[in-house]
Amino acid sequence: MAKKSMIAREVKREKLVKQYAEKRAALKAIINDKEIAVEERFKATLELAKLPRNSSATRLHNRCQLTGRPHAYYRKLKISRIALRDLGSNGEIPGMVKSSW
Repeated sequence: MAKKSMIAREVKREKLVKQYAEKRAALKAIINDKEIAVEERFKATLELAKLPRNSSATRLHNRCQLTGRPHAYYRKLKISRIALRDLGSNGEIPGMVKSSW
């Protein structure tokens, strides 16, 4: 189980990313538009830099929905390999059988 503080920090980042997504997209569109004057694009760059760092989507990290583990994360299932093995062994995932030989 991951530390509660790390899970809370990740939730806070997700909230900030959703909150600033439209504003970041608009500023990036201005910055990437080559037809707009250089001064305008530079102002947009400064405005983008003023936004919180945690509002960037690249700051997010995938975590297991059950345990909060950040490593060995299956995107399709949104759980870690350890949680997947436990659920599979308990027969809680349809069609999954833990092999033994």
